Amino acid sequence: MSKILFVVSGVDHWELADGTMHPTGYWAEEVVVPHETFTSAGHDVVIATPDGAVPQVDQRSLLPEFTGGQEGAARMVKAVEGIEGLHKPIRLEDVNLDEYQAVYYPGGHGPMEDLAVDQNSGQLLVTAMQGAKPLGIVCHGPAAMLAAVRADGANVFAGRRVTGFTNEEEAQAGLADKAKWLLQDRLVEIGTQFQEGEAWAPHVIVDGNLVTGQNPASSAQVATELLRKLA
Repeated sequence: MSKILFVVSGVDHWELADGTMHPTGYWAEEVVVPHETFTSAGHDVVIATPDGAVPQVDQRSLLPEFTGGQEGAARMVKAVEGIEGLHKPIRLEDVNLDEYQAVYYPGGHGPMEDLAVDQNSGQLLVTAMQGAKPLGIVCHGPAAMLAAVRADGANVFAGRRVTGFTNEEEAQAGLADKAKWLLQDRLVEIGTQFQEGEAWAPHVIVDGNLVTGQNPASSAQVATELLRKLA
């Protein structure tokens, strides 16, 4: 059995360019599906957030239109309520990465607010990448990459092939023209080789130890790829 660290946003909002606080948090599917995948395979999942804040689910991610209908919505709500680690996360600052065999970052817009500038998360990512530890990051989770700066000032993900929530998807979601910055643009700016797939369709990039998924629909495949690396 392996121990897998989930690093989850601890905020309930994303500040837009005009100062508006957009309600958000983590996207349910991106936590629930990989959590079920890993625990069903016999692995242990530990959830950490900045300062140990109880993570907040983006309420939109529980709606029927995002969960395949009313039955899917009910299942997702029950699944979120049933994950104990979401109610009692550990402090990200206290994490000893040597205790974990893999790391996973779900999205939701929350990481755009906190993990994008969180130095503890950034250094954890640097350590994971330098140690070639299996690392999965989905949707807006790659915002955390922006803080992953090595001692020499370079971003540890520079030159790596990645994907994440695209400008097109942000535009179709109605938030691109309201955001302070767009994830795809920033990932290109730090030197990643960003690879964009079809909007809303599963799209996963595997580059060595790093597995990135473009959107919520990609979370299941990211989890499967991480399982392969733990085999």
